[in-house]
Amino acid sequence: MENKVLGLHHITAIADNAKRNHGFYTNVLGLRLVKKTVNFDDPGTYHFYYGNESGTPGTILTFFPWEGIGKGTTGAGMATHIGYSVPEGSFDFWKKRFEENKIGYQEAEIFGEPQLAFSDPDGLQLSLVIPAAADSRAPWVTDAVSADAATRGFHHATLTLNQADPTAKVLTDLLGYRQLAQEGNRYRFVNENIDTANYIDIIEDPRAGYGRNAAGTNHHIAFRVKDDTDQMELREKIAAAGLNITQKIDRDYFYSLYFREPGGVLFEIATDNPGFTRDEPLEQLGTALKLPKQYEPARTKIEAVLPGL
Repeated sequence: MENKVLGLHHITAIADNAKRNHGFYTNVLGLRLVKKTVNFDDPGTYHFYYGNESGTPGTILTFFPWEGIGKGTTGAGMATHIGYSVPEGSFDFWKKRFEENKIGYQEAEIFGEPQLAFSDPDGLQLSLVIPAAADSRAPWVTDAVSADAATRGFHHATLTLNQADPTAKVLTDLLGYRQLAQEGNRYRFVNENIDTANYIDIIEDPRAGYGRNAAGTNHHIAFRVKDDTDQMELREKIAAAGLNITQKIDRDYFYSLYFREPGGVLFEIATDNPGFTRDEPLEQLGTALKLPKQYEPARTKIEAVLPGL
């Protein structure tokens, strides 16, 4: 079958405090809150989606902010780092902004691309990357973060694994990536069906202990497909490889499949359709609490227990 994967769709992480998480990503990083809804399995917890103006796949970082969950531990079997693409010449702006907000950062270069590494208030490991090829995606712009500095969306996600090869085979044989480069124990894979949000890095560390999912850790990463027809074709391929994959799940704004790759990372296959404007217009995205239809009868009770922002 022709490869249908189009890089990353979204990444989902865990936070401890909803108000702090919302303030950091919208005010400090200047992302748009594209959708404010609740966890499908725990409607007393928000599910936030941050991204560009329309929530284009490849820009969306989502959070389950479980109040008081406590700090998690990153480790093997997890997506441990998230890289955002930013324009050339923007680092001076970001350094000043981080310093003003008392956010520590470190400069580095990975595969020839400059990076500013930092963490969110829960310890989630992030970086800003100036890509070798300019990123043409239109950013979400705020009064504080202008177009010449704003993030464009994901550049890469990094997986930390005890062994690279079994996961590498999933990326190359099932998801259409190819190995692009290696620096020491870091391997970079690229999906050439798209030119943004198309890198996965693997750090191989046989001595790394397994992580514990709580605040400051990634819950899963989602790969992008055009629609649920492509998605179900890919499902057959993954199942035929002997991996245990779920049935299609309607997540209101996309359809999802989930499976664990051999190294333990939870992978999702998510569709572009139907998108975030299915229940509110573009200009109003993220302004109202949107509930899955099964929870709409309990709206008053749910709104009463959700923390204020």
